[in-house]
Amino acid sequence: MLGRRTDLHIFDAGSVNGTRYCNEILLPYVRLFRGAMALQFLFMDDNAPCHRTVAAEQFLESEDIERMVWQARSPDLNPIEHVWDFLCRRLAARTLPPVTIREL
Repeated sequence: MLGRRTDLHIFDAGSVNGTRYCNEILLPYVRLFRGAMALQFLFMDDNAPCHRTVAAEQFLESEDIERMVWQARSPDLNPIEHVWDFLCRRLAARTLPPVTIREL
């Protein structure tokens, strides 16, 4: 994470709700990274429903984590959407689709 990247986190089967998002992403990754970055930290997510739950909002507030504000339903303004677009195009261009998580 402090080397500017993390391993891809893959959720086990089931839906990702606010509780899972807090327990599997915010607690182990975001909290740690925020602690390492101190005042330079500004958290960016998107408007996915699990990101906007009361549990997620309360967690970020309790950890004093500032969230970058994004307009609702504006993927063109969110830089991560460009990354997803690039990834989708790269996957579509492959002769054979990835079969394992490691290949993906």
